[in-house]
Amino acid sequence: MKGLNMKAKTLILCVGMLLAGLTAQGAMASEKGTARIEKQVSHELNMLPYGSVFDYVKFTVDPNGTVTLTGEVTQPYMKDDMTRAVRRVEGVEQVDNQIKVLPVSFYDTRLRAQLYRSIYGYPTMQRYALGTEGPIRIIVDNGHVTLLGVVDNQADKIIAGMRANSVPGIFSVDNQLQVVKG
Repeated sequence: MKGLNMKAKTLILCVGMLLAGLTAQGAMASEKGTARIEKQVSHELNMLPYGSVFDYVKFTVDPNGTVTLTGEVTQPYMKDDMTRAVRRVEGVEQVDNQIKVLPVSFYDTRLRAQLYRSIYGYPTMQRYALGTEGPIRIIVDNGHVTLLGVVDNQADKIIAGMRANSVPGIFSVDNQLQVVKG
């Protein structure tokens, strides 16, 4: 900045500060827009009437308005319905649907029913069955079980895993339950 007079230096400094402020405002507006989209996408997905403890779907929203859906569902039509529901949200530019449709199998359907009774029917776990959708998700894929969701404490996580392992015909159990802190 040698050779510039004081007015020019001040003008350059002011313009730089103004641009930095505008960039920060744009980032804050983008974050607010993303948060609004996340809230609306969550609402739209929760309004779909046929989800169950045997389905697990999550999503991310990038600043460009692309929503990425991931997880597993038991019915093929659910994947398409979720894409349509998310596309209706204002601000969503694109939907990247990576949801896996689990194989339709009598064997897996029987295991799901047995797992539900074994986990949610156990006396200390019955409180998780209250409400429309249990917090413990039971994903069965060709006899392999994944437990997803949240529980109140480590003991409940262990019990859920033990109860799942006690069901005959299960090949493996991956207990990914998260313990809620506090």
